[in-house]
Amino acid sequence: MDPRGTKRGAEKTEVAEPRNKLPRPAPSLPTDPALYSGPFPFYRRPSELGCFSLDAQRQYHGDARALRYYSPPPTNGPGPNFDLRDGYPDRYQPRDEEVQERLDHLLCWLLEHRGRLEGGPGWLAEAIVTWRGHLTKLLTTPYERQEGWQLAASRFQGTLYLSEVETPNARAQRLARPPLLRELMYMGYKFEQYMCADKPGSSPDPSGEVNTNVAFCSVLRSRLGSHPLLFSGEVDCTDPQAPSTQPPTCYVELKTSKEMHSPGQWRSFYRHKLLKWWAQSFLPGVPNVVVGFRNPDGFVSSLKTFPTMKMFEYVRNDRDGWNPSVCMNFCAAFLSFAQSTVVQDDPRLVHLFSWEPGGPVTVSVHRDAPYAFLPIWYVEAMTQDLPSPPKTPSPK
Repeated sequence: MDPRGTKRGAEKTEVAEPRNKLPRPAPSLPTDPALYSGPFPFYRRPSELGCFSLDAQRQYHGDARALRYYSPPPTNGPGPNFDLRDGYPDRYQPRDEEVQERLDHLLCWLLEHRGRLEGGPGWLAEAIVTWRGHLTKLLTTPYERQEGWQLAASRFQGTLYLSEVETPNARAQRLARPPLLRELMYMGYKFEQYMCADKPGSSPDPSGEVNTNVAFCSVLRSRLGSHPLLFSGEVDCTDPQAPSTQPPTCYVELKTSKEMHSPGQWRSFYRHKLLKWWAQSFLPGVPNVVVGFRNPDGFVSSLKTFPTMKMFEYVRNDRDGWNPSVCMNFCAAFLSFAQSTVVQDDPRLVHLFSWEPGGPVTVSVHRDAPYAFLPIWYVEAMTQDLPSPPKTPSPK
């Protein structure tokens, strides 16, 4: 008999006890890659349900106004010569990272579209709702050696919501971020400005300011194993010349990396950076990552395209490499662990999943502030559940 089953039964009986008594936390989940090396699990081809934009003031708009268009330099020309330091810091408007946005923007979208989700009326109650970035962290966990994470989980109307909590360590690092790292972050955004235009067919304009409040986000549906997923992630641009203009296959992810000269540097790049880029782009089904390699002076003089589905080839024969099956199997195991741990349906109850490199994922239980993350406006609107005006159902 599965001992976890009896544990779950015991947890369920506690629901009837006084509301201030918190459920007993569950056992822990190991993260050792060797435990997750089975065959690649089922992953449904991600389909885009919709999108939204955040403007220069970080205001939400339920449309694609912030979407930019991939416009690389001509291949027959002299090649790029992008000065990634240009405009720093005078034409830089960074987002205020003190503002904890949690799932709020995704919940805005969900509230607008809850009456007409593609999976039918009961689909959302079975689903897991989160950001793509949170899933990326789960995928890379078996191989991560530096940074831990915390994920808050609440069940509401059946749906399991997952929202990242900044760890004390991550907060300390952010507040003490050295100037060089701040400039490197800027350079990544500046590269996007050199590679993207505001309209299809027009040219990039790198003379304006870099404002990292602005974002275009895709909302996607997928399924990992038995877990239906609804998640959203920021998209850098769409390629008007892509073989298929259907999202997400038309999307392009843009990255910068320092120029490499030795086999050892390339090997480290494949083991660490490619893993993160693969996880980030595989989840939403973004087919290509275009990388600008920068020299020590901050100039990009070469571009290389890494197709997401070919990234694993670079480490397939590296005994210290990563394996996509391990990443996805661990993520599926974590989602099962979370689903069976968070039994009580209560938007004010939070199971906090915590992980530090070298250890297992552990759980603690909390009520209300500071960990509760589902906003009152969302809970009240979903509880009243004023159905959206009837729309003709879209063809399946």
